[in-house]
Amino acid sequence: MHAPQPTAPYDALTAEYREKLFREARYLSHDELQQLEKACAFAFHAHDGQMRKSGEPYITHPIAVTTELAHWRMDIQTLSAGLMHDVLEDTPVTKSQMTEIFGETIAEMVDGLSKLENLKYDNKAEHQAESFRKLILAMTKDVRVIIVKLSDRLHNMRTLGAKSTASRRRIATETLEVYAPIANRLGLNQVYRDLQDLSFYAMHPARFAVLQKAMTAFKKNRHDVINRVMHEMNMCLVGANIEPQIRGREKNLYSIHQKMVSKKAKFEEILDIYSFRVIVHSEQQCYAALGALHSLYQPKPGRIKDFIAIPKSNGYRSLHTTLNGPFGLPIEVQIRTREMHAVAEVGIASHWAQEFGGQHREDETTMRTNEWLRNILDLQKNSDNAIEFLEHVKVDLFPNEMYLMTPKGKIITLPRGATPIDFAYAIHTDIGNRCVGARVNKVTVPLRTQLRTGDSVEIITAPYGKPNPTWLNFAKSGRARSAIRSYIKNASREDALVLGERLLIQALGNLLPRKIAQSDELLEKYLQHLQNKQQSWENVLYQVGIGALMPVSVAMEIAELAGEHLGSEVKLSAIQVNGNETPHVHLGKCCLPVAGDAIRAVIVRDQGLMIHRDTCSVLLKSDVEHQLDADWATLSVDDKQTYETAITVSAEDKHGLLAMIAAAISNSGGDIAAVETLSKSQSGVEGFIEFRFILNVRHTTQLQQIIAALHKIVLVRKVTRV
Repeated sequence: MHAPQPTAPYDALTAEYREKLFREARYLSHDELQQLEKACAFAFHAHDGQMRKSGEPYITHPIAVTTELAHWRMDIQTLSAGLMHDVLEDTPVTKSQMTEIFGETIAEMVDGLSKLENLKYDNKAEHQAESFRKLILAMTKDVRVIIVKLSDRLHNMRTLGAKSTASRRRIATETLEVYAPIANRLGLNQVYRDLQDLSFYAMHPARFAVLQKAMTAFKKNRHDVINRVMHEMNMCLVGANIEPQIRGREKNLYSIHQKMVSKKAKFEEILDIYSFRVIVHSEQQCYAALGALHSLYQPKPGRIKDFIAIPKSNGYRSLHTTLNGPFGLPIEVQIRTREMHAVAEVGIASHWAQEFGGQHREDETTMRTNEWLRNILDLQKNSDNAIEFLEHVKVDLFPNEMYLMTPKGKIITLPRGATPIDFAYAIHTDIGNRCVGARVNKVTVPLRTQLRTGDSVEIITAPYGKPNPTWLNFAKSGRARSAIRSYIKNASREDALVLGERLLIQALGNLLPRKIAQSDELLEKYLQHLQNKQQSWENVLYQVGIGALMPVSVAMEIAELAGEHLGSEVKLSAIQVNGNETPHVHLGKCCLPVAGDAIRAVIVRDQGLMIHRDTCSVLLKSDVEHQLDADWATLSVDDKQTYETAITVSAEDKHGLLAMIAAAISNSGGDIAAVETLSKSQSGVEGFIEFRFILNVRHTTQLQQIIAALHKIVLVRKVTRV
């Protein structure tokens, strides 16, 4: 179909770019080509007078970006957005003006591609993260937004020469960390490889040149072998009544460089740098071709992968095998149908491609991409800020995958190294939050167990289950880490609010009569007082709970509103401690208090309460104004709560000593958490040894029983609580 006549007076270079675009977009209908010309002219006038750092008219960039989109056979709305993707960001044109001319869909796509330029940020990283979040959230509404962005980034990477060295490195790093993985996640494999190589060249031009020269020499030296392999494979498959298309492809330089680095190998030692694609007519022929090639060349054990039965998370489907070829050359082969090949090259873009009559096909790639986009929305919901969101997305783009199964046979895809915690959150956030255990292949395992491809995983939940902060030490997926952090933050705040209210009630109870302290009139008066100061009641409780505000100072402020005249000293009721550590109530590691010890509480700014034994040296050094009386809450007889404490035992160094000590502790109901030898002699007398035991006990009475039992051992000379 002939391109419409230009509607703008293009300069020679821009006209050349435009002609190339319309040659690539000739699959469009006549009306669509007219709209493409309209968008091209609009962008040309909007960017009139703007130049790239290379000296070319700026409009050549969006035209080049759109030409790439046309090469992927994208629809007219995507091409229009590609032409105008910088208009809202770099010109006076408004979104409402664009909507009026081109419609809401195209205007929304262009807006999603525009950076946040009109807001103030504390630093450049925050600005970039916020702009990235805006782009990703626009992508969740219309995935074509990110396809345009990837084409934009691809052209920018191809034209980095005019940038400074520092800018090239920064842009290349961002591309490797974010945009290349996104291309891979969406199945745009060629874009993924190109972005990697362009980033590699920008960051390490000398290394790139050396590898490129080595690759050229490799192809020249192995030309005969490669041709022989392709001929033998073709003859083998035709003999099996399969008509194949066989294509050879060398691995991209970045992946070769990464393999050299990881294996600490030279280029000559990396043999599997060439692969072959076998394209056949049907899925059945894929498996037949695999069997035929295995009869031609011996397959390498453990190197056969069936991505047809179990596709990758980006919808990629192929059979992979590695064969022992002539002269020991390892041959990597990918076997796929024509449709699988289209998806392998352009991934989600194939959903919008016009080569199938403009019919959008709901294929595996589309469904898996939509599932990933829903996961992105969950990450956004559970992230406090744009920088945290960006980190979660980076984790979620982890390329190495494994495939796991639920007991009902549903396949779950997770990054390598994932654990049952990741699996639980992949099913549903509520399942992860209530997870208390897991069975892998019907065997109960710890939650930190690393899973392997093919494992069948069953998650055990309970109503009382809740995330543990230690899960962050081994959770791998962005979804799991985001959900755990979100739960902990919310739970931590609730804990601080409860503690703050408890401290404040106790403080008020010592300053005011109960009737006045609990009156609605006083509360209303204080709330109005806070409102005048632009503060909230909840924030005051939170600040008290984390130790940022002294409860007595807030209580005195409230009491003053009630018209009470107070002396200089205020006696507070004792804080009741139940022994459970929370994010804002901690048992001091310096003195290891146990239920029954005489204790006091110290308010530590931004941490809450620290509970110490009343003889603790750390307590005695703290500011008296920050100390509160504390006592243990009444414990039931059946209470199984245990506390960590420490003792030192000095004794004669004889055979069987440690066994006797352990038996005495165990018989008294204590548990040994750890033991270490402090010295081989004591007081200059050889033959003595000193141990330090970390014990778990329920109360001081049990601890005294353990110490008494140890004193009964003849070899023991001294037992001291640390």
